[in-house]
Amino acid sequence: MNGNKSISQRKLLGIAGLGWLFDAMDVGMLSFVIAALQKDWGLSAQQMGWIGSINSIGMAVGALVFGLMADRMGRKNVFIITLLLFSIGSGLSAFATTLTIFMLLRFLIGMGLGGELPVASTLVSEMVSAEKRGRVVVLLESFWAGGWLIAALISYFIIPRFGWETALLISALPAFYAIYLRIGLPDSPQFTAQKGNRKNSILQNITSVWAKPHTVQTTMLWILWFCVVFSYYGMFLWLPSVMVMKGFSLIKSFQYVLIMTLAQLPGYFTAAWFIEKMGRKFVLVTYLLGTAVSAYFFGVAESLGLLITSGIFLSFFNLGAWGALYAYTPEQYPAVIRGTGAGMAASFGRIGGILGPLLVGYLVAQKTAIPVMFTIFTVAIIIGALAVLLLGKETKNTELT
Repeated sequence: MNGNKSISQRKLLGIAGLGWLFDAMDVGMLSFVIAALQKDWGLSAQQMGWIGSINSIGMAVGALVFGLMADRMGRKNVFIITLLLFSIGSGLSAFATTLTIFMLLRFLIGMGLGGELPVASTLVSEMVSAEKRGRVVVLLESFWAGGWLIAALISYFIIPRFGWETALLISALPAFYAIYLRIGLPDSPQFTAQKGNRKNSILQNITSVWAKPHTVQTTMLWILWFCVVFSYYGMFLWLPSVMVMKGFSLIKSFQYVLIMTLAQLPGYFTAAWFIEKMGRKFVLVTYLLGTAVSAYFFGVAESLGLLITSGIFLSFFNLGAWGALYAYTPEQYPAVIRGTGAGMAASFGRIGGILGPLLVGYLVAQKTAIPVMFTIFTVAIIIGALAVLLLGKETKNTELT
């Protein structure tokens, strides 16, 4: 390897994307594991909600801590640390015998996941030219759909026959891959260029994110992240369980969620195409409004046809919006605070990921109707779309400094 420029765009996308894929595999599998654990351990709706939320608490801590570290230690080093943390935690959770131990490990896995995502998108953003950057970051996000698909397949074929423990052991394989990553990946040229004149303390970086030139972008990003993460984890972590509540068997609900998950890929690919043609704001607002409409219809669906159709559109629009979110976030800040800014926005968003699954758990326990729950998520997504529309600035073709 000879310097920073020696990695091709395709190889960069492959290396960062596989890390992303393993993350998604883990999060995707969790929704199926929660449904299986409920049967094995006789969990209440609140306990099921807490499993999803403890994961998000870990993600909030990880996004903040590792986002700050990425501006001090470099993007590449933090990328590897986070991958190892979540892979090893995932493998160990297969041996958990109590809910407490399982949740402690989920916190550590969450830290790795939460740190990895903003750091990987920052690294890729800084290594790709302005005119391709949005598309490449959305394509990086499309690996998430691949991970969810693998998770759905493993859950469908492995959990009923061999148990959730085997499924979790399979998801621990990325630990070995992280060692290979260490050898093959250069650090961001922008981080390397800044290295010599890095005088800022971590505290200065945090205050810079909220300082005058960045106040509006930071406000917009925090609202957007909170609304997107709140609705995503509230809806998607509960999808298999909501299907069971609507009267389908565990196997049938796994099958239907697998069909819905397939729609994530065209969601990403269309967003990747539109993001350089129409701009970031267009994709975010359009795909978020599409998510809101789909969420509403999924909640009120009585027939199987409407349930699956709205579920497909929910996956399509929601994941396209996620792709644009990861492309848009690092573009709001200069290199010296980019990791901190992206990490803090993601971290604040994860608070939504804590509240979403908990809220559903408590509403289920209160016997609240499913349409009411999905209406709450619909409203949250519309607020996120309005934040971008009114406060966001277009960053298409902007050179990153």
